[in-house]
Amino acid sequence: MFETLSYLQLQQYWWILVSILGSLLVFLLFVQGWQVLSILLAKNEKERTFILNSVWTKYDLTFTTLVTFWWAFFASFPLFYSTSFGWAFWVWFAILFLFILEWVSFKYRTKAQNFLWTKTFNIFLFLNGLLAPLLLWVAVATFFTGSNFIVNKNNFVDLGGSSMYISSWTSPFHWLEALWNVKQLAFITNISLWLSVLFLSIVLALLYITHTIKSKPLVARARKALIPYTFVFLVFFLTFVWKLLTIDWFAYDPTTMHVSMEAYKYLNNFLEMPIVLWLFLLWVIMVLIWIVAWILWKCKRPFWVSALGTILVVFSLFVVAWFNNTSFYPSLYDLQSSLTIQNASSSIYTLTVMGYVSLLIPFVLAYIIRVWRILNRKPVSSADLNKTFEVY
Repeated sequence: MFETLSYLQLQQYWWILVSILGSLLVFLLFVQGWQVLSILLAKNEKERTFILNSVWTKYDLTFTTLVTFWWAFFASFPLFYSTSFGWAFWVWFAILFLFILEWVSFKYRTKAQNFLWTKTFNIFLFLNGLLAPLLLWVAVATFFTGSNFIVNKNNFVDLGGSSMYISSWTSPFHWLEALWNVKQLAFITNISLWLSVLFLSIVLALLYITHTIKSKPLVARARKALIPYTFVFLVFFLTFVWKLLTIDWFAYDPTTMHVSMEAYKYLNNFLEMPIVLWLFLLWVIMVLIWIVAWILWKCKRPFWVSALGTILVVFSLFVVAWFNNTSFYPSLYDLQSSLTIQNASSSIYTLTVMGYVSLLIPFVLAYIIRVWRILNRKPVSSADLNKTFEVY
């Protein structure tokens, strides 16, 4: 089966899988948005506990998806993994720490032996909801704005040379410089993407309330808050899209692998891949229509329509960043060190073997969907907290 695919087809197949995982991760960040709402929407500690217990069964899915996302990157595109994960270590350590902090906070915030007090763990959950999207998606934004690194593949064979590293970072800040990178005003793109994902997670969390919580006051507050949060999300999302479509960016010749700058590269990618363009536009419009319809007429299933739209829009952005001879991880220090799906992937043998392993993914997804449906069979009320064995 996978033996019949060409090397390039295998590379594209694995990037599609990575894109799907990345899209699911953006969707599942609504758990982080939920944690922000536990501070902003709740009027008292009882409501805050009610909100957090309505979502605690999902928080581990976000971390599991994140780890799977990392694994897929490491296995299929190891040169990217060694360049980004190996040198931008402060960022990835901080992300790991935030998710560990989230787990500890959920487990101990209401325990009798809680020596840090409930309010402290509430703050930890709020920080996870605020900072996890920042660190994750400013990191992903570097797909669209570049990083400061250099790759020397000669070190594969020259083990006695001056350096044993294949790739190395050229900035002492190890990726944090993305926050103030002024090349083509990249910091605007990076921060806009972070704030887009942050407010998108809050919007999804507000929509999630409508069919999982049985509380008229909370639903009414969520409906009222949805309008300003959706507006702010649109401002930052459209800023990111505008920056994306107007910049000159890194393209490569698939024959010679020479990297050069191309005017309006991402705009050209959309125009040359019309299916991706229509996928992007259709679901952006569909999500907005459904949110407005829910606000005005209380239409059904706003969360699931928005969730599907989020997954497909993010998927289309990942495809635009990698396909059509685009450098997915550009080097701002050395143009020819930029990474592409062709020069950063594993060997054809590794991709083929892992292709068979990937056939297990649909079974895992089916299990997650089944468990999700069981847990969300009926809306949760505050009275349910008295029936559960453990309250978080």
